[in-house]
Amino acid sequence: MFVRPALVSTLLLAGLGLAGPALAGECPADKVKADAVKPVTHGPKGVTDKVLSSIDLAGEKVALKGHMMRVRKLEVQPGGIVPWHSHADRPALIYIVSGEIVENASNCAVPIVHKAGEVARESHATAHWWQNNGKAAAVLLSFDIAADPNDHGM
Repeated sequence: MFVRPALVSTLLLAGLGLAGPALAGECPADKVKADAVKPVTHGPKGVTDKVLSSIDLAGEKVALKGHMMRVRKLEVQPGGIVPWHSHADRPALIYIVSGEIVENASNCAVPIVHKAGEVARESHATAHWWQNNGKAAAVLLSFDIAADPNDHGM
């Protein structure tokens, strides 16, 4: 009998008690709301952003001229802020290596808490800012595709 991998994953998560209306680090379904959080003008505070590696996608099989795939390490100190930004043309996956950080997303009526070991998905619909309300630095790895090779935004 052939069982689809997605079904197996869902059953496994349910068996572990990890499946529910919202996965860890996501906006609860009943709190999703357009324009729930308005843009803020906070600048970066207590955050470092270092590009660890990148690939120019123009020369790859996908041939995305003017696009870079990159891995960045962000360290957000206690009280630190990653300023408001959009992912309209820069999808990303954020892996929380250590610490805890709060995301204030435009489409969620409540702050989203991200903890070590979780992955946050940032798609074209994502606009947000992050803050570290904890007592320890939060370390994040960002895997993104930048439409502008000169994009140095967070």
